[in-house]
Amino acid sequence: MKTNGIFAFSAAFCALLFLASCSDSSSSGPNGDPEPGLSSVDGSSDAGSSGGNSGEGSSRGGSSEEGSSRGGSSSEAVSSSSEDDGDDVWTPVPLQSEITKAQPMTGLVLWADNSKASSYANSIALEYAYRRPSEVVRGKKADGSIDYDWSSFESLLDAVAGRGHQAIVRFIYEYPENEDVDPRKPGSTAVPAYIKALSDYNETYNGSCDDCPTYYADWSNFELQWFTRQFYADFAAKYDNDPRLAFLEVGFGHWGEYHIYDTDIRLGTNFPSKDYQRAFLRHLDTLFKSLPWAISIDAADDDYTPIVASTELMGLDFGLFDDSFMHEGHERSSGDGYNEDNWIALDYANRWKRTVMGGEVSYYTSSDQKNFLKPSGMYGVTWEQMAAKYHVSFMIANDAPDGSYGTKDRFLEASLASGYKFRVTSFERTDAKARVTIVNEGVAPLYRDAWVAVNGTRGGASLKGLLPGDSLTATIRATGDLELAIESDNTVSGRSIGYLADLR
Repeated sequence: MKTNGIFAFSAAFCALLFLASCSDSSSSGPNGDPEPGLSSVDGSSDAGSSGGNSGEGSSRGGSSEEGSSRGGSSSEAVSSSSEDDGDDVWTPVPLQSEITKAQPMTGLVLWADNSKASSYANSIALEYAYRRPSEVVRGKKADGSIDYDWSSFESLLDAVAGRGHQAIVRFIYEYPENEDVDPRKPGSTAVPAYIKALSDYNETYNGSCDDCPTYYADWSNFELQWFTRQFYADFAAKYDNDPRLAFLEVGFGHWGEYHIYDTDIRLGTNFPSKDYQRAFLRHLDTLFKSLPWAISIDAADDDYTPIVASTELMGLDFGLFDDSFMHEGHERSSGDGYNEDNWIALDYANRWKRTVMGGEVSYYTSSDQKNFLKPSGMYGVTWEQMAAKYHVSFMIANDAPDGSYGTKDRFLEASLASGYKFRVTSFERTDAKARVTIVNEGVAPLYRDAWVAVNGTRGGASLKGLLPGDSLTATIRATGDLELAIESDNTVSGRSIGYLADLR
């Protein structure tokens, strides 16, 4: 157990000094600024903490049986160590709590335009959408900056958050056959119009293939290359800390999935060159400090991507998404194992410990999404087994409600089999302090900041990065009736992080 910061006084002495004077003024709070009274934390995991103040996403996942009233109570965090608490007499606090909703930033996912996103409100916490740069870009200003109109994107985020959910988005240039950009030219790219109007911008086209017709962005064009990098820089500056967003997916090719079907890939023409991809990925890794971002497992193909051949790129903090999860040949044991091979090549066995794993259930057959929730499994494996193996935090399953297994209850059960799951294993108090131990019983860590809180005061270390099986202990100064919660600035109104507890 690692102990940070040894500083405590007896409860009686603290009472004489009105508690506040016992604060360690050199302690650093959850927002990273010097702030009196915020605790160090004992824990078996070295989870780091970063910015955040109390927001409307603060959780009230459960409370002590002593009462949840906050009237007349006070709370502030204190330093904690084995030496600190040696003279204190700790009394167990009864606590009962269940998790009754899909947890923020985890679970099965429906598309944002699926009407069942509302009726499955408690069974999911995430909604998915493709977005197009051409929807939010009006042009380029005289000073060289990009002229944006984010109103349509804001409407999407507000609609998703209004259902108590968070969004996963992917910006794409190419969508075969799709008419959303231009109904007169199916398969048109979502490259902004001002770039398409340039004399040296020339797209290629394929109209005779299964996924056709498709136009392809011109990656030889300098302005497109500059714009793509600048777009994500501007997006990160605006949305990196937005709680309405859970994850960002990024990529090139058809649907941004790092592949092109039925058309030869020509690096630097219809697909970015390896040099550009290197620079782009390094660029993204500097931009996002809070919002986790992921790329397709198809990026493992070293014929047209530079990633697996580069120790530097493999060290970047990109997550992974698999857009054909659980199809018949997904695993080596049941087929050619192409997907499993890609997961392995991109080092998922270690990558999940620091960044998100997700994807979409297969559409290889029309029944895959409808059958993967069958309790006995599909193609020899169950959803629970696959979620645990790949440490899945989210998985799109838009058609599953149309099958006999995709009930609301089964959706909730499956959602809770992914991502993190917190359990309070100990809750104790003295006259002046509360001590909480929490363990992660899930299959993955939480990838954004959250804190244990008693009576509205947060412990000093984030639950972010707490690995399955690891625990964290926080001591927080608190008097009166105690209310225990997990608080985060990365959740939306109506959906807080819950916890399990059975302390009698």
